[in-house]
Parts: sequence; structure tokens; C-alpha cells
Amino acid sequence: MGRLTGRRIIITGGASGIGRATAILFAQEGAAVAVLDRSDATAVADQIGGTAVSVDVADPDSVTAAVGQAAAAMGGLDGVVNAAGIFSAAGLPDTSPALFARTLAVNLTGTFLVIQAAAPLLLAAGQGTIVNIGSGVGLLPTGPGSTAYVASKGGVIAMTKALAQELAPTVRVNVVCPGAVETAMTASFIRNAAGEVDPAIVRRYALRRPGEPEELAAAILFLTSYESSFVTGIALPVDGGRTFH
Repeated sequence: MGRLTGRRIIITGGASGIGRATAILFAQEGAAVAVLDRSDATAVADQIGGTAVSVDVADPDSVTAAVGQAAAAMGGLDGVVNAAGIFSAAGLPDTSPALFARTLAVNLTGTFLVIQAAAPLLLAAGQGTIVNIGSGVGLLPTGPGSTAYVASKGGVIAMTKALAQELAPTVRVNVVCPGAVETAMTASFIRNAAGEVDPAIVRRYALRRPGEPEELAAAILFLTSYESSFVTGIALPVDGGRTFH
């Protein structure tokens, strides 16, 4: 306990899924947490004694205002977790230009906008961490489909490496790449109509199961804590041995 004592961290997408699990764990580890989400983040923020801030990560003005509000509430900022995202399993024929654009706007541009707004505050703090959420399919797609999602997450991984160079040595930037994780966003992809885990999904994984949000939160904690002080620019698969990349 206390691995993040004194840290001030914003978590986008913090109302549900991986973001919510991360917000809860970070608060347990002593961080001041601002939960940013397009959905109502009040319940999570109240649970952890944090700050709830409404944001649309695809809207530059909304992001600027939300990051400023969160930093003001916490008295500064020295950490960011970009967990906001959307998912589509659509393949090429079913991916409309609008779907493609919206997926990139949230997953890739949204991550960029949050970092752009937060970077001056992180640099002013004299130290900082950014952890983005990529995807195992952004490292290596293993089947057809998810065209827009794969493109967006591949972009997040590449951008992470570029920003790790640009913001060094003051700010460390890393990306966690989940495999299939049991969240509301991915439930229809992981489970079949009977509610059972799709065998076609889990047989790609050495551990033969989907992940849990808390397992991803633990990896995000490592990359945010001082335990990873000599780590930047990495894309860390947390995917149950999905491909070994």
C-alpha cells in the first residue's frame, strides 16, 4: 500500500472497465485521483474520495477544460492514464467512414488531446508518468475484423514511443496492451449469445481465459509507480500469452 502516495493522477474512461479498476487501485495506493469520463463518474469518484469530471476526449475544448479542472482540484498533476476508448469488431466491408473516423477520434486523437493538455502540467511538476491503453491487436492482429479499432490502437502504440522520446527525461510514457478483458465494452465480443466465453477467443491465449480489469490495473500501477522508474517507451502486453508477440 502507498505506492502512489502524494501523486495526483487523472484517469480518462474512469467510470467503467479498466479505467474504473485503475481508479480504485490507485486510490488504495494513496493517489489523489480525478475520474474523467463522458458518462457520469460521480459514483466511482465518491467511492474512492476522488474528483469526477465530465469530458468528451474527442472534443479539444472539453479536454482542455477537464484537464484544467482536474488539476485545479488536486493542486497539480503528475500522472495520466488514458483508458477512454470505444470498440468495434467490424471488418473492412462493414466499417463506414464515419465509424472509422469516430473510432480514431476517441481512441487515438482523444489520447493525443489529453496528453497535449496535460503535458505542460506534468513538465511543470518536474516529473510525471503517462500510461496509455493500446491493445494486443495493435501489436499483432490475429484475425479478420476490428479494422478501425486495430488502426486506432496501433496508432496509440506508435505515438507512445514518439512521446516517450519527446517528453523525456521528465515524463515517462508507456502503453499497456491488453488482450481480451471482461468489460461491458467487450462482453458481446468475448461471450456468445448463451453468455459463455467464446472458445474461438480463449484458444488464442496460453492461459485459456479472458483477463479481468483488475489485472490490467496492476500493470498500469507498475508503470505509474516509482518501481518502473527506468522504464519508458515500452508497449507491455498484458494478454495471457495471446501470441507472445
